[in-house]
Amino acid sequence: MSALIEIDRLTKRFGSFVAVDDVSFSVARGEVVGFLGPNGAGKSTTMRMLAGFMAPTTGTARICGFDVVEAPVKAKRQLGFLPEGAPTYPEMTVSAFLAFTGRIRGYRGAELTRRVGRAMERTQLEGVRLQPIETLSKGFKRRVGLAQALLHEPPVLVLDEPTDGLDPNQKHEVRTLIREMAPEKAIIISTHILEEVGAVCTRAIIIARGKVVVDAPPSVLEQTGRSLEEVFRILTTGAAA
Repeated sequence: MSALIEIDRLTKRFGSFVAVDDVSFSVARGEVVGFLGPNGAGKSTTMRMLAGFMAPTTGTARICGFDVVEAPVKAKRQLGFLPEGAPTYPEMTVSAFLAFTGRIRGYRGAELTRRVGRAMERTQLEGVRLQPIETLSKGFKRRVGLAQALLHEPPVLVLDEPTDGLDPNQKHEVRTLIREMAPEKAIIISTHILEEVGAVCTRAIIIARGKVVVDAPPSVLEQTGRSLEEVFRILTTGAAA
């Protein structure tokens, strides 16, 4: 398996505060990595640096071999990014926003129409395609954000809380979609929903105080005698009892 995501000694400092401290890992095609950690652990900062939204203090991040600082446009062409909050233009309709996103990525005519239609189909948005995004529920807004991340069919996906706000059936549909896409992509999912790690992830990476403290398949963690829930609770509270 070839690594499509490479993070090498990535560090981010804000003054004297070290938010991400010498983090290294890679993600190969076919892997779905659950990226977990307590609030303030450095999860979102790591993902923003990988996506090119924040420059690292030191270290490098590469997407499909392209350095996100030295070759940002080439790197971002390979990336589908669902950030926290899934920012959109709320006054736009769903179809208009996705068409706008597609045009930014260089698609026109029949190809743009095909990609917008395919993205809406995969995220079950056809029924609200003409509604302004600001009128949608939180779950539907999340799905619009996911649709824009999938529109250009990238080999790398970085998804921050992809099932946040979705009902149980919608969560099942998104998890099924992730499993279907996984063989051809490298995927990182940041989540607080521990059942999601067991449901779709092949690895769990847990970060605390800016450092990677666990990198193992969920099954290996459970074989050590501690469930993912227990590991996460210990990291959050500092209590092993």
